[in-house]
Amino acid sequence: MYIGIVLGLIAGLGLFLYGMNLMGNGLQKAAGERLKKIIELLTSNRFIAVLVGIFVTGVIQSSSATTVMVVGFVNAGIMQLSQAIGVIMGANVGTTVTAQLVSFDLEAIAPVAVGFGVIIHMVTKSEKLKSYAEILIGFGILFVGMTYMKDAMSPLREVQAFKDMLVNFGHNPILGILMGFTLTLLVQSSSASIGILLALASQGMLPLESALPILYGDNIGTCTTALLSSIGASKNAQRAAVMHLTFNIIGTLIFAFVLNRPIMMIVTSVDPTNIARQIANAHTLFNITNVIIQFPFAGLIVKIAERVIPEKPEELELKTTSFIDLRMLNTPSIALKNTIKECLHMGNKAKYSLENSMIALIDKDRDAAFRTFDTEKEINQLERDILEYLIQLSNAAISGEDRAIVDELFNTINDIERVGDHADNIAELSMYFIEKDLTFSEESIKDINTMYEKVMKTYEMSLQSMREGSSELALKVVKMEEQVDIIERSCRSAHIYRLNNSMCNPEAGIIFLDLLSNLERISDHASNIAKAVIDAKGSISA
Repeated sequence: MYIGIVLGLIAGLGLFLYGMNLMGNGLQKAAGERLKKIIELLTSNRFIAVLVGIFVTGVIQSSSATTVMVVGFVNAGIMQLSQAIGVIMGANVGTTVTAQLVSFDLEAIAPVAVGFGVIIHMVTKSEKLKSYAEILIGFGILFVGMTYMKDAMSPLREVQAFKDMLVNFGHNPILGILMGFTLTLLVQSSSASIGILLALASQGMLPLESALPILYGDNIGTCTTALLSSIGASKNAQRAAVMHLTFNIIGTLIFAFVLNRPIMMIVTSVDPTNIARQIANAHTLFNITNVIIQFPFAGLIVKIAERVIPEKPEELELKTTSFIDLRMLNTPSIALKNTIKECLHMGNKAKYSLENSMIALIDKDRDAAFRTFDTEKEINQLERDILEYLIQLSNAAISGEDRAIVDELFNTINDIERVGDHADNIAELSMYFIEKDLTFSEESIKDINTMYEKVMKTYEMSLQSMREGSSELALKVVKMEEQVDIIERSCRSAHIYRLNNSMCNPEAGIIFLDLLSNLERISDHASNIAKAVIDAKGSISA
């Protein structure tokens, strides 16, 4: 009997988790641009941060995933601890959506949802409709898993020792909290552990007074995922994980030993007969009330985390990226938004490198040349880091629209890296120019400035088109690149004329021509970046 119970529970739990994950992925794809704009809402306003946490967790169906993402944001330096605490609080409220959903008796429509979802997914070519189909399929599988768990546990009604153990949790809340913590630690999902509670309750084996301590323990157990993900991260990222744990421990103590009786009275008066609804409502009431109670003391929780993880003298981190972190891959839409920011960060590094290479050449500034050489190393490292991240992002559950952007980013980072290479070439030319103590004629300097200003404007606009996702700006870049080609040919002809008429130093003349070639190639790469924006937009509209 017991083997059958265990196998049935594992099967049901597997289906439950798979359905929840599938539904979350579908919701993420359907949310699309709304999720990408989440970063822009992360202001210092803590109340807004709570709403962000509720929304994101409601979409991705996992408070653990949201908190891990927060750890990633803090580790990347995108989010401050004062913002993180608000998102963490909101995540605890957002995770109650799943418990509310599965507490309703919807098993009868689950196969219908799966059937409709599969049909829609097979016949449609629309990415949006496929996302909705995934939501339906995930929703249905979620309830099929719940049915399996209920059926698997039904024989336990006859085992008096098991029933006595569950009842005992109501008399000894410490044991109940430990049980909830252990259960969530094992399944790595508070929603799944609450699903098991609902399955037991629906079979009449788990009274409300025993379910509540286990439910409180679930909220502590869900912190382990973020704590594990913070290992090896920055001090602030570790503090974010500690804040999550502190928040949930304080809430558990308040409710287990102070507010337990009032919460039981409220949920039983709202729904006197349905134990599953009582547990789901208690879960929601616990998390909402916990946020209301602790919200005014959020700053104190931040200070506790800073005390637990004190600042210590550390070795300088050799970290070149500023916006990407592996933990964000749990929410691909947000991860993509930050990957674009990282590419722009790399693009600005290449711009800085180009500016210094030209300063080195025009002003004969060796330090500027060395700055270019140092920046080139950073650009190369950024390319490797972003490339590895893009590979992992391309394997995540992303929509067709986002996949088109990811595909183009592979080409874009290569073009930006090549801009850095050409800046490095110019810096090397400048070092030779300085060592040989060469000079340009006034006419040559005017031509250089004309060419450089046009190329720099073209490159800057290509980055702007990428930042804004603007096809209009990208088309202007393509036109400007054609103008650069005309200027380059004009400057080259004028310089050859000067060389033929001994108006310029021959060695300086060779450097001038090499400089034109490098600048022209930079404008080509700027045009490629702009074309990638156009191609990505074209794929989306198609």
